[in-house]
Amino acid sequence: MKKLLTGLFAAIAAAGVSLAELPDAEGFVSLFNGKDLTGWIGATDSYGVEPGGILACQPGRGSGGNLLTEKEYENFILRFEVCMPKNANNGLGIRTPAPNVDSAYHGMCELQILDDGGDQYTKLKEYQYHGSVYGIVPSRRDSDGKSLKPTAGNGSYLKPAGQWNFEEVRVIGSRIQVILNGIMITDADIANIKGDGSDTPDHRAHPGLHNKRGHIGWLGHGHHVQWRNIRIKEVPADYKVSNPTDNIPPPGFTALFNGKDLTNWKGVTTQEKFDNPKVRQAATPEKRAEMQKIADEQMKAHWHIRDNALFFDGFRGGYSLATVKDYKDFEMYVDWRIMSIQGDSGLYLRGSPQVQIWDAHNQWHIGSGGLYNNQKNPSQALCIADNLVGSWNTFYVKMVGDKVTVTLNGKLVVDNVTLENYWDRKIPIFPVEQIELQCHGDPIEFKNIYIREL
Repeated sequence: MKKLLTGLFAAIAAAGVSLAELPDAEGFVSLFNGKDLTGWIGATDSYGVEPGGILACQPGRGSGGNLLTEKEYENFILRFEVCMPKNANNGLGIRTPAPNVDSAYHGMCELQILDDGGDQYTKLKEYQYHGSVYGIVPSRRDSDGKSLKPTAGNGSYLKPAGQWNFEEVRVIGSRIQVILNGIMITDADIANIKGDGSDTPDHRAHPGLHNKRGHIGWLGHGHHVQWRNIRIKEVPADYKVSNPTDNIPPPGFTALFNGKDLTNWKGVTTQEKFDNPKVRQAATPEKRAEMQKIADEQMKAHWHIRDNALFFDGFRGGYSLATVKDYKDFEMYVDWRIMSIQGDSGLYLRGSPQVQIWDAHNQWHIGSGGLYNNQKNPSQALCIADNLVGSWNTFYVKMVGDKVTVTLNGKLVVDNVTLENYWDRKIPIFPVEQIELQCHGDPIEFKNIYIREL
């Protein structure tokens, strides 16, 4: 095998292709090599590379302007992380014909990149805020700054200035979607917008609005804006974000999520400590029914179906999701993806925390999958096997008795370790209890949840 891989890598190198250009498991390739501006054209004198593989608009080096991909794109999903100082302004040009044109008008559009929680931006037009299709479609701006972890303020779903944000942009045909830190802030189909100024909120002509193809790039406005982990996946015009094979169990397994609704799931409330299995087990049937009704109402408010995945909206201090059925010994698969930098979640096994899910790359630098709440037995993952924020991951979890084994993306991260009883350290883990998808104040998605009882 080693000889085979060596030969494969040699062949790749001989073809002039770097490993960074190879697609990942989802088909995304990097647009930025972290070293130089290879693959980019336009205002290369105003952009540069900073430590940590960061691409930055550096106004002191030049006059700003458009830095575009050398390649042109038609339909795609773009993922990136962006960080802005207070009151910074930039843009994302879509299907732009050339570097020296105004992407907001002669490209398909400019998607605004703006620290719109800044004090300079309290009286903008609604189509000028972050994530807006500039001049045409306003983005969502209804964050109260309390329900989610701290945001930039002023209704924005950005994190405070100076912090990294994760963004996913989908441009497929005439539809444009922007997901910012897990929240869909823009979802627009511009097919029926003329673009001649007669039906656009800014009353200006957008002659490039219906461009079918063009460059992608950053539109500098004299501020120091940074990007990293820029990656793209080209897709056909009829592409569907959800895979038709999602949520179809492998032989011998049962799907706990059908991709359509919350069948097989119930809410978990923290009221009266009803997230504690000991409290639930000690309650009367009538009390359990009363509290379950409250939990289910909370569940319906914050757990939704998006692109055939379970989506938790990140409600701060929110409510976990639990299987209707209790389980003893089992093996299961779970796909998950974190939607925000330093995001946090987990799996409760038999009602107890937890198989850890978090942003291993930007916070603790410890991999997901570890039995976080253990005190006597190992609690950390054996390695970091996590994909980048915004990318899907796959857990395999096996639990027999009090022993747990976990693989993450095919790598062993927990090897037959005892899961301790968080709720009562004096006794072993409960022999039979529910499985939970933990909420931790961060948006997260789950799909392909399969289980087999042993």
